[in-house]
Amino acid sequence: MARTQTQRVFSCVSGLWVGSFLTIGFFVVPVLFASLGDRQVAGLVAANLFKISAYSSVGLSAFLMVMANRLVRQGLKSYRFGRWVLSGMLACAIGAAFIIIPWMNSLRDQALLLGLSVRESSYAELFNLLHRFSSILFLIQAALGLLLVWQATKNAD
Repeated sequence: MARTQTQRVFSCVSGLWVGSFLTIGFFVVPVLFASLGDRQVAGLVAANLFKISAYSSVGLSAFLMVMANRLVRQGLKSYRFGRWVLSGMLACAIGAAFIIIPWMNSLRDQALLLGLSVRESSYAELFNLLHRFSSILFLIQAALGLLLVWQATKNAD
């Protein structure tokens, strides 16, 4: 693939990826909670959306890292910065996909076995702490994602 085509694919994939998880986090999930009367159902749907987003983020950030490495080897040194941004995004995605989300799901499942929502259970405090931490990870990933797309479109010139 020629250098210009690789840049275009990088810009397109990064834009679609970042746009998709921003849409889920800042539009879809708030609408779920505002529209559904049952917060527990909204939370379950949101958890599934975030899980899918986190898993796809792991794959896409790794794919984009390979592309950025290729572009750097082709002489586009400006993609070195993008590799650092992608490393941060990958760390956020791995933390969410393989630590935070499974832990939160486990707490939710344990509460459901007791016939309670997680917010009514003895796990509520830990769940809330994990929720805050996952929100911070998401905001960091969103900021890094915007930076990545900004840099990718700048590099496309």
